[in-house]
This record gives sequence, C-alpha cells and structure tokens, in this order.
Amino acid sequence: MNVVGRHGWPLICLSSQHGHRGRQGAIPLKYHVDRGMDVDGRRPVADRSASRATPAEPTVRPTRRTLDGWPISIALATKALVLVIGTASFLIRSDEGIDTFRDFLGIWERWDTIVYLAIARQGYDTDETRRLLVFLPLFPWSIRLVGGIIGDYLLGALIVSSLASLAVAVLLDRLVRFDHPPELARRAVWFLFIFPTSYFLHVGYTESLFLALVLGSLLAARREYWLAAGLLGALAGLTRLNGFVLIPTLLVEALMQYRATRRWRQEYLWIGLSGLGFAGYLLVNYLAAGDPFAFREEQETYAAGWTLVLPWDSIRDLIGSIGWYGLGDAVTGRAQEFVFILLGLAGTIATWMMLRPSYGVWMLGNWLLFVSTGYILSVPRYSLVLFPL
Repeated sequence: MNVVGRHGWPLICLSSQHGHRGRQGAIPLKYHVDRGMDVDGRRPVADRSASRATPAEPTVRPTRRTLDGWPISIALATKALVLVIGTASFLIRSDEGIDTFRDFLGIWERWDTIVYLAIARQGYDTDETRRLLVFLPLFPWSIRLVGGIIGDYLLGALIVSSLASLAVAVLLDRLVRFDHPPELARRAVWFLFIFPTSYFLHVGYTESLFLALVLGSLLAARREYWLAAGLLGALAGLTRLNGFVLIPTLLVEALMQYRATRRWRQEYLWIGLSGLGFAGYLLVNYLAAGDPFAFREEQETYAAGWTLVLPWDSIRDLIGSIGWYGLGDAVTGRAQEFVFILLGLAGTIATWMMLRPSYGVWMLGNWLLFVSTGYILSVPRYSLVLFPL
C-alpha cells in the first residue's frame, strides 16, 4: 500500500517478503529513485549485471621499494660520504699513502675497533683479552662469524656495521610510520644519519648493531610480536649494557597496549627474555674469569672509573672540570659533553610530552645512565642511540 509522505513523495510499505523479517517500515519512493532502484528496493537487471561485470578498483598499496628504498638510499649516501671524508682526512693529516685495499681498511682500525677485533680473534680466554670483559660479546662474535667466512676480521667488522646500519634505516622508518606520515618517517631517518656522531654507524663500533636490535625489538612490540621483541631485546643486552633499559621500555609498551584493548595477553611474558642478554653476559664473565661480575674490576681501566653516582653530582663535576683544560680541549671535550647532556635532557622532556611513553622510558633510562657515572665520557657518541632525538 502506498501513502503520501510529508514531502509529497509516495511511501512504499516493505514487508517480510523483501527481507525485513517481521518488520515493516515506510521508505520514500525518492530514496529508490535517487539510487536508480526499483520500487522493491533493487537495481534494474541491466544495472545489476553491469555492477557484477565491473570489478572493484584495486587498492593501491605501497611497494617494498616505496617503503624501503628511501631510507636505504640515505644510509648508503651518508656511508659513502663518511668513507670519502674519512679517507681524505687521513691523507691530509698523515704522511702515509693508500696503495692497497688493506691500507684503506687500516684507516678504520682505531680505538675500540682494535679491542673488538682482539676479542673476535682470541675470545676472553687469554690474560690479555680477559681484561677486555668490560666489552660485551655479541659484536665481537658477529665479527668472528663474518670475518671467519671472508678471511678478514677488520673487513668483517665493517660489513657487520654496514648491514646493521641499513637495518637501522629501514626499521626506524617503519617504526615512525606507526604514528606519523611517511614524510616525517623519512625526515627521522635523515636526521639520524646526519647526527653529529652518526659516523659511528659506519665503522667497527657497536652502535649500528645495538640500535638495529633495539629498533627491531620495539617494532616487534608495536606489531604485537612479543616473542621476537623479547629475543631481540636479549641480543641487545648482549651488545651493550644499556640494553637492559629495553625491559622497562617493553613493559610500558605492553601496558599501553593493554590499556587500549583491556585484554591481557600471555605473550607479554616474553618480555622477560630481554633479561637473558645481561644474564648471558654474566655467564661469559664467569666462564672467562670465574666471577660473573669480573667486568667491574676492569672498568677502572676502560671506563674511567665507572661507578654509579647521583646525576647532579656528576654534572656538577663535569662543569667544574671544564676549567682544567686549555681552551681548545675544553670546547671540543668537556664542554661538548655538557652540550650533549643538555640536548639529551631536552629530547627526553620533549619525548615525554609529544611521543609514546615507552619511547620516553627509553630516553630517560639511557640519559640517566650517561650522566650517573663517576666520570662523564663519550656522551655525544652514546646519544646516538636516543633514536627519538
């Protein structure tokens, strides 16, 4: 039965025979006319056939190249720049030439790289290398694996760092995309690789491997792959002591996800695997020296008397020590440490205000470690792992 509605359009009474079981309602004829339907609410036969014949337009998804090409390009470009500038600086400052590929590799065999190569070759089993227990084992083990295959440990160290730095670029890009548009993710990768101490990502140091494991762990947690997050966290704990900061970081991330869903997941318990990294390091100490805390005895030599103190005491001592040095050393050394402490503090506060609390925990935990030592040292280098910065 048709009746007239208030706008002058006839109303159509729909009964259960049209699919509305037991429900009746009046729908204006205008509703069907505007949509090209019959009075019974269906499209004409011709239109229905055309609708079935025309496939839905496929959704355009970003390709792997779109996702990964840009961050990898940034990493490779900055790597090439570091190699060129480093080689030129070596030639300018020294009287040595570069006649062979081995001479080129020798440019990068400096400082801590020498230590990691010694551990890779001999382990911690000799009297000479046992005192190197203050250096964690995963990076030297990686050098030993790759260097043993190619027959050159120094080249192996550079390969490990190079591959890890590419992973850092890709993982940071994907992690930032969880909360921000692709353009911001690209800028984040760009700023990381032009950070003043980003050259550590390209040489035989732990920064690239450690940061890749940290970012991988956080990315796995964001994707709710908690077993992978815990395992990568354990490997990070075997690479650097501050890897244990991942434990509270992952716990806060799990808490955020729980608050969003109000659903407890047993997978959160995999976070405990992150503690196995430091436990493994203690085991290495025990096997090498008979004492799981043997590394503490070596910190006097390699960590400038590393002891935990209150942050403000350490910062006060740093400020007071600036006057002990000449102008050049003060500006390039102690004053530089202080500037990066302020930069890290500002970045930590900004992270808590603008980004995820789990990232804030990572920033705060690392910053406190940097400034809570008896003698503040290498803060510009250590600040590189503060990836939200």
